[in-house]
Amino acid sequence: MKKLPLHWQIVIALVLAIVIGRIVGTETTLLGVTFYRIFDFVGTLFLNALKMLIVPLIISSMITAIADIGSSNTLGRLGLKTVSYYLITSLLAILVGLAVINATQPGVVDGEPARDLIGLTESAQDVTAKVEGKGAGDIVEIFLRMVPTNVVAAAAEGQMLGLIFFGLVFGFFLMRLKPPFRDSQYNFWQGLFQIMMAMTDWVMKFAPIGVFALVAKVTAATGFEAFRPLAWFFFSVLAALALHFFITLPALLYFVARVNPLRHFRAMAPALLTAFSTSSSSATLPITMECVEKNAGVSNKTSGFVLPLGATVNMDGTALYECAAALFIAQAYGLDLGFVQQFTIVVTALLTSIGVAGIPSASLVAIAIILAAMGLPAEGIGLILAVDRILDMCRTTVNVFSDSCGAVVIARLQGEQGILLNDKA
Repeated sequence: MKKLPLHWQIVIALVLAIVIGRIVGTETTLLGVTFYRIFDFVGTLFLNALKMLIVPLIISSMITAIADIGSSNTLGRLGLKTVSYYLITSLLAILVGLAVINATQPGVVDGEPARDLIGLTESAQDVTAKVEGKGAGDIVEIFLRMVPTNVVAAAAEGQMLGLIFFGLVFGFFLMRLKPPFRDSQYNFWQGLFQIMMAMTDWVMKFAPIGVFALVAKVTAATGFEAFRPLAWFFFSVLAALALHFFITLPALLYFVARVNPLRHFRAMAPALLTAFSTSSSSATLPITMECVEKNAGVSNKTSGFVLPLGATVNMDGTALYECAAALFIAQAYGLDLGFVQQFTIVVTALLTSIGVAGIPSASLVAIAIILAAMGLPAEGIGLILAVDRILDMCRTTVNVFSDSCGAVVIARLQGEQGILLNDKA
């Protein structure tokens, strides 16, 4: 018998949670223990398992990602242009997401924070104190926290920016060791990364149970009103993704690459549909390369470097979603994040999108990293899971389209001719 895909398991768990949570409420008991307490225990256990993965995952993924870039021996003009493009588009995507969420305020309902409405349990005062501690000082303090005096202490205290910076530097110098030491170090970190990927897969097998418990707990306490801000968040993220997909990236094609964006949309249609249906940039990569080379006319030399690298480190849609989710949770707690706090979100999302984007359920781990960097509780992740599947399909499509735009832009900057000029495009 064919196993039901994970996303359908989560959808079923979500529906059951809404129904059962509404039926049992907060007072119904089983063997003297309320269902509400059971839901709380199971949901917290799932969130703890997610947070358990963060430190080893971010270190191993960041080191191997940077080492893989360095090992290609192509970090010359092509590599510099490619990395620059990916950083710029990811930054633009993050800024679009922040602008839309700041404008729509999905975490605020009728002028009040949605904290109680969506069942967030940690007190607003405690959260405010933590966030103020994380964002205290000026911009200089953010960069000082990026260089920790003690990496182990930074890991214990959840200072993710410091861990990310350490991973970047470690991966860069790892590939400059002599072969015997380089190979053993690389194999160790690659092995750790593979273990963490497997553990992430294992934890995600329990996602339907975790989603059921978290959503049932909220529904039991607040009823159906909890899903009003969630729906507003869902449509806000869709709007932000659409702005980046239909305006920001086509503008780069038109003004930088000097090509017709409509031709590129037609050229990439098969890859975009595949990305939407599979929710995987890596699985779509062969089709993306075929569309870019055969339909758009980019050389294999350029696409063969730009696209595999993009499938690993360039995740515009994911970075946008991470920031939107963190800001939504902050709004739900009634926090008015200033420039420094939002700048911290931008920097953290930009760096995490490089390191953890290629793993399964990357957005969940990345959101947990951003929340930890800001001092925000991870409990809001359970609610976001309720709409994560459809948004995952949409943001993966944005990721793949950004990769393909990057191939065209870099090819044109490299002087290639005849791109998106034939009838096939």
